[in-house]
Amino acid sequence: MSANQLGNSIRKPFAFIGEITILFFESLKRTFQRPFELDETVGQMAFIGVASVPIVLLTTFASGAVLSLYLAPLLRQSGAAELQGAMIALTVCREVGPVIAGIMVAARCGSAMAAQIGSMKVTEQIDALRSLAVHPYNYLLVPRVIAGIVMLPMLGMVADASGVLGGMLVAWAHKIPPTQFWRSVQVFAEPKDFIGGLEKTVLFGLIVALVSCQQGLSATGGAVGVGKATTNAVVISMVLIYISNYFLAAAIY
Repeated sequence: MSANQLGNSIRKPFAFIGEITILFFESLKRTFQRPFELDETVGQMAFIGVASVPIVLLTTFASGAVLSLYLAPLLRQSGAAELQGAMIALTVCREVGPVIAGIMVAARCGSAMAAQIGSMKVTEQIDALRSLAVHPYNYLLVPRVIAGIVMLPMLGMVADASGVLGGMLVAWAHKIPPTQFWRSVQVFAEPKDFIGGLEKTVLFGLIVALVSCQQGLSATGGAVGVGKATTNAVVISMVLIYISNYFLAAAIY
């Protein structure tokens, strides 16, 4: 490895952190500055939230079902079948629902946001916005950050309900009645378990929006650069979601 390559490998993480920090504070500042891009914000909310409901429903339902598939026989053999509902609800609401919702949004929406902004960057459409007295952060960054922060908790609620429902149906197939399942949830699960998971999704939405915008705005080199930015946006978002999830779990629970 040459000295230049070593220098670039050291510089890139710090440059990424600096750019993300700048975008974060710019989004805070420009959220309350005119012009307010209401139409763009609503459009991004529909794109991130409403359009992502089917894939979040499907993936979390399957995840809750698989989790219950492993737990039900084990708990019945151990004489602890009454704990099935609590274990499914706690696992889904604390971890599975929020994380899968974040990952699905990163894969589906983060890639699209990075590709759109990256295409605008390499075709000089962002420079055209500036020439029309439209700041790119107001038009591109702020609506996506707001949509990510607002809609990820909504998707988290959908994910929790879907995952617990999938776990309950599989438990029922293993002769654990729904009444017993829900009684276990009521006894052992607390509002903090549900609310804590939703608190995680706020940060996950912020991560996806900031990383996608940063990668799109830094895209260079035509179509190849846009493809690279799109891939980086998804990979970096997922890695940061998993890392932040650990620290959030330790802090909240």
